[in-house]
Amino acid sequence: MATELRVRKDVEKLSPEELDNLIFAFDHICNLRPTDPNSFFVIAGYHGEPFRGPGRTRGSGWWGGYCNHGNILFPTWHRAYLVRLEEALRTADGCEDLTMPYWNELKMGTGTGDTKAFAGVPPPIFLQKTYTYQTDLRGKKGESVQNPLFSYKFQQGLVDRTSDDTATSGNYTKPLGYETVRFPFSGLMGVVDEDHTREYNQTLVDLGQAVTDQALLNNVLTWLNVEHIDPTDGSKPVNAGIGQRFLNCLLAPNYTVFSNTTSADAWNQDHLDIRGFVKPIVPLEDPHNLIHLAVGGFNVPGPNGGDFNPKNPDHPSDPNQFEDANGDMGENNTASFDPIFFFHHCFIDLMFWRWQQKWGATQQLDIKYADDVPETDYPGTNSIDSQGPTPGVALGTRLTLDSPLEPFTKTVTVGDQQQQVTKTSRDVTDIVQQLGYKYDYKERDAKKGPLGDGKDEPSPILRVAGTANRNDIKGSFIVSTWREPSTEGGTPVLIDLKGFLSRWNVSGCANCQTHLDIGTHVALRGYTTTQAQDAAASGSFTSYLHTRKNPKGERFDFEPYVGTNAA
Repeated sequence: MATELRVRKDVEKLSPEELDNLIFAFDHICNLRPTDPNSFFVIAGYHGEPFRGPGRTRGSGWWGGYCNHGNILFPTWHRAYLVRLEEALRTADGCEDLTMPYWNELKMGTGTGDTKAFAGVPPPIFLQKTYTYQTDLRGKKGESVQNPLFSYKFQQGLVDRTSDDTATSGNYTKPLGYETVRFPFSGLMGVVDEDHTREYNQTLVDLGQAVTDQALLNNVLTWLNVEHIDPTDGSKPVNAGIGQRFLNCLLAPNYTVFSNTTSADAWNQDHLDIRGFVKPIVPLEDPHNLIHLAVGGFNVPGPNGGDFNPKNPDHPSDPNQFEDANGDMGENNTASFDPIFFFHHCFIDLMFWRWQQKWGATQQLDIKYADDVPETDYPGTNSIDSQGPTPGVALGTRLTLDSPLEPFTKTVTVGDQQQQVTKTSRDVTDIVQQLGYKYDYKERDAKKGPLGDGKDEPSPILRVAGTANRNDIKGSFIVSTWREPSTEGGTPVLIDLKGFLSRWNVSGCANCQTHLDIGTHVALRGYTTTQAQDAAASGSFTSYLHTRKNPKGERFDFEPYVGTNAA
């Protein structure tokens, strides 16, 4: 560890010298040969495409990327990933002490009290096509370059061989020279999509960058501040957007359920009928997923975000809705090729560290397995869960703190020889003592969001679990849940949103077909258990599935169940 800790800062608070160094370093790795191990192409490619191992082609039970999602390795794998990127950035001349800044997604607005909304939209540096150096470092003051944080131009093409058809028609094929895009643009460049994508993107270019930039900012801002209305009191909004979810994830009681959506969903299911269980656990991966979807192409359904109304889903589109948006951040296939990905994940790592500090877990993480049968894996602790195993990991492997975080290595001395061994979660648990960095961040209490955290007493919890199979869904998607109006002609009330960050083609993944049931848990604030059960029995709650193919949504049938955790 370095004698002096490096400091990861808010990217909007960098000094001119620090920002110049950051741009110079990113420009450096983005222009290295795509075969160079420190190149942006190689490092971005660790996450998803280019796929390797059994997951390289259709029909495998494996995920072809190294990233871990939907399991307990999600926070630690991505922490190791950021460290590897920093190592590459430091190979740039004069950048030996550079650290990754974070995109502060919990930045607050300038209002006061309950009107102080979350304002953590993408900072201006990510919207500039060019960057002009501000200082005399390296004699470049006044020199302008293509901004490497705006997008990445592929130095080598990628072929998606996991699609339903031929290898060359894959939706996530990327040609040489392709440049990453964000909402409201589309990045689908497979044979069946390319012509439509180019035509659609040109209509957006014709609108002007100011318009499309504002569309992105508006979309992220809306997602950050989504309000769900108390079902029994239409005048009482409850903040349930990404901002509040980030704060709520700090309340997760153990690492296993904090770390990923699979484990948290199982925990919530296990506690549905335990008296006193206040509300569903929010894992770190949940708001993480929603930021990906907001930047990658999904609007908030309903009056919060535009034109969707479950009673009339076919009426003319709101001009703020972009149904063909398919930004690279929206699927795990290519998300990491958008440079903003790493600044998003730096913030995710900050939230991980904040949770560790809050729960006294800065030096040791503990994994929960099944309580009654120690040999049984808790959901989210086995390689078959969620995305399926990564390259080199066998089906059915128990995941532990000693599981390898491929492809990240460290040097160890064995006798008089130095060897490279794969890192594990134990190597990246303590960012201060083991990794030599800390965060410059003003703490914000988990109960002090713009509209508060809702009621502290237990609320009945509605389990939404249906028969739709993600095998039939292309890419990521959203499930929205509504309370039907109590009077004829009334407007349905949005009471829950859950985002699912996925790969584009899951139909070819044999393992994924058996692990893709869709479920979420909804806190019914303002209801007694009897009221909630009666409302569920009478069909007062409906859900809709919003996909890339049908962003307006289609009815998602489920058998409602209300737990007995509340009075």
